[in-house]
Amino acid sequence: MKKSLFFLSTLSGLLLFAAWPTSPLMPFIFIAWLPLLIVADQVKTAPRFFGLAFWALLIWNSGTTWWMWNSTDIGTIAAIMFNSMLMTFPWWGYFHLKKKGKKIGYTSLIAFWMCFEYIHHNWQLSWPWLTLGNVFASYPDTIQWYEYTGVQGGTLWVLLVNILLYECWLSYQQKSFSKKKGIAVILLLLLPVSVSYLIKPSLTKEAVQDNIVIVQPNIDPYGKFNAGSGAEQIQLLLNLSKQAIDSHTKMIIWPETAMSIADWQNNISNNLYYQPVFAFSREHPAIHIVSGIETFKNYGREKATATAREAGDGSYYDAFNAAVHIRNGEALGFYNKSKLVPGVESLPTFLNFMAPVFEQFGGTTGGYGRSESAEVFSTGANSYVAAPIICYESVYGEYVGEYVKKGANILTIMTNDGWWGNTPGHKQHLAYAGLRAIETRKWVARSANTGISAVIDPTGAVRSSEPWNKMSTIKYAIPVINGTSFYVSMGDYLYKLASLLSMLLILLKIKDRFIKSKA
Repeated sequence: MKKSLFFLSTLSGLLLFAAWPTSPLMPFIFIAWLPLLIVADQVKTAPRFFGLAFWALLIWNSGTTWWMWNSTDIGTIAAIMFNSMLMTFPWWGYFHLKKKGKKIGYTSLIAFWMCFEYIHHNWQLSWPWLTLGNVFASYPDTIQWYEYTGVQGGTLWVLLVNILLYECWLSYQQKSFSKKKGIAVILLLLLPVSVSYLIKPSLTKEAVQDNIVIVQPNIDPYGKFNAGSGAEQIQLLLNLSKQAIDSHTKMIIWPETAMSIADWQNNISNNLYYQPVFAFSREHPAIHIVSGIETFKNYGREKATATAREAGDGSYYDAFNAAVHIRNGEALGFYNKSKLVPGVESLPTFLNFMAPVFEQFGGTTGGYGRSESAEVFSTGANSYVAAPIICYESVYGEYVGEYVKKGANILTIMTNDGWWGNTPGHKQHLAYAGLRAIETRKWVARSANTGISAVIDPTGAVRSSEPWNKMSTIKYAIPVINGTSFYVSMGDYLYKLASLLSMLLILLKIKDRFIKSKA
């Protein structure tokens, strides 16, 4: 029995891993939880089930995110172990509540898992990379309805199909197979896909003259912050841009931290390294440059933010992984990355005592500062209103929707995925950008330092791309699409409903414990 349970737990982990982008085995996701559901029904004790569920989730996490090792070894081990443990808690809650009956049990599994995903999108150790709804990222034609539900709808779909299939398997084992259950499974599998094809927008070719140039400089991320090479990097970016632009170019997008010589935000326009950029802007006044940049901001003697660091003279300042908007004749616009990578770009306040440890495996003791909310880059002279999405932020559906609510009509993603090398990491990241295109029904222009840079249409299809490890540019005439989708307007409403239901279920369990203790 112990061996068979361990095998089933292992099988669940392997199926989850096999289904994940960019694998062609995505349909495995609809049976991936079945072995773990069997384990939950056969294990007698909660600690034993917790261990088996943790093992399955550890396999999934390790198989899909091992590539983080290329940027931080100890950090990767800590992240994978911790994330696997967090994912085990919704299953642990299901194990306890299923004793009250199947309906309550299955409801608790759905509610607890979706509540976990919602928390994992919004707390200080946020890591939503393995949100279940992300699994369909490589198959956008099947999830066009994400414009109404976002990835949370995909999570719900996966859980419901697995639960119904498990019920069909149980009834078959008991020789009481119900045709109604079988039909329900088939409908639940086929209806969302059918609806997806029916509602997929028809993107007719528009006579668009204005174009955007995306630059992929292919600079080694581990050497780009060397001040000695800063001028060469800027010249490379400008040369690539000059070769690609024409009289209809309205915007140039450079990748995350393309302008890598850090300076105070109020001094960027005077920085000697960046004078060629401003000279280029004067020569081409109709063109806007949207670029990643490293900056600082000084607060004087006041510790104005929780992330502010103390300088040697007693003043306080923040360091930012930022985006800058450059157009001749206008003041520079800045947006500071808000969704920061835990442990590397930010340290949760409750882990401040571990700052020296995080610094040793690639993190930062002080953490980056951040903007409080999404911002857009726009001007009346340009039809494009850009959402300056920096790297990791493109994994957050509701947050990207905030850019659109503020008027963005194009999603401009600046990223530097080269830290991980040529691994599944940068391919997954590109695929997730397609999810944001569907959710917002906006075009995506993605500039990646080492690749994959791409143009993605509002159906999630890649229209143009440049491969990994290639210096290149993309010039594309992107239509402007205004307005907001249902999902952008409503946000993560399914997650919020699931979280409310989770609280009610937990209160129910507490009430039962209280009554039992009084008996």
